Amino acid sequence: MVLKLYGDNSPVGGSGIVAMVLLEKKIPFELIHIDLSKGENKTPEYLALHQFGLVPIIDDDGFILHEARAICRYLEEKYAGQGTRFIPTELRDKARFEEGASVELTEFFPRLRRLAVELGFNPQQKASTDEAALPEAKAALAKTLSEYEWILSQQKYIGGDELTLADIFHLYSVPPLKRAGFDVIALLADKCPNVKRWYNDLVSRSSWVKLQEGIQSVAMY
Repeated sequence: MVLKLYGDNSPVGGSGIVAMVLLEKKIPFELIHIDLSKGENKTPEYLALHQFGLVPIIDDDGFILHEARAICRYLEEKYAGQGTRFIPTELRDKARFEEGASVELTEFFPRLRRLAVELGFNPQQKASTDEAALPEAKAALAKTLSEYEWILSQQKYIGGDELTLADIFHLYSVPPLKRAGFDVIALLADKCPNVKRWYNDLVSRSSWVKLQEGIQSVAMY
């Protein structure tokens, strides 16, 4: 049974990073397009699969899994022997990967999400109209990017010297914000050349470039 990916067909958010991993790992899959604009993620049938009504979900021969980062880890472990290896096996290299993944989840993503809220891209989450909030959110992200600059001056990627899921996870949040009109990487591009180099490396990968045409089912490899 071919793996099913329930998600948006545009390469944004969780659907995008899961599709990228599927392509990099050379895993055939069928896309079940969930049209968020039509509320297809809130139907009783969909909510029976994902109680929060979010995308993406995978159905791997009856095994239902949601949360994009968890899905990516599952795919890497199940298909470790094919395609791009995204999690190292050597102890110290794996620890460095886990460090990078934690940095993305606890440092980078919260600051980017806060900025998105203050810019009005997630208005339902905005609790106030504090005029100081937007400059503060930009400053917090700028500080994180400067810290990334130091990390990336010491190693090629966030999780070490090899590409890992720690890097792929950043494509969950940066491209959607750029599409909405705010280029995160350009915020400190002149001061953070290593951040720019790292991000350009990610978005120039053939798998990501292919996804810009839209996520499509892959019947076989």
